[in-house]
Amino acid sequence: QVLLVESGGGLVQAGGSLRLSCAASGRTFSSAAMGWFRQASGKEREFVAAISWSGGSAYYADSVKGRFTISRDNAKNTVYLLMNSLKPEDTAVYYCAQAYVSQAGGGINDYRYWGQGTQVTVSS
Repeated sequence: QVLLVESGGGLVQAGGSLRLSCAASGRTFSSAAMGWFRQASGKEREFVAAISWSGGSAYYADSVKGRFTISRDNAKNTVYLLMNSLKPEDTAVYYCAQAYVSQAGGGINDYRYWGQGTQVTVSS
């Protein structure tokens, strides 16, 4: 069983930055792709970013490309999401997820373990 714990959410003004962290337990972290998803109130969960097992490949939703950066530290079993130039429409609960495979994109069904989420609120 894998436990994912997100942290780093909070309230920030538009244009500001936040860095989310996701700490993972278990031995499978370094061989699995990791992803970040978000769910705004009343909306479906959507893909934000994903990173391959080695960190060599990263994928982003068009809505965050150029503003968000996903990274990972396999020695620390942690994946990060650096969010710059935040907008009110980025307000959501952000979830990290571990994929079944070593490289994955934005398909929710590609991910088998999920964290509990961390709230990000961007004020205008």
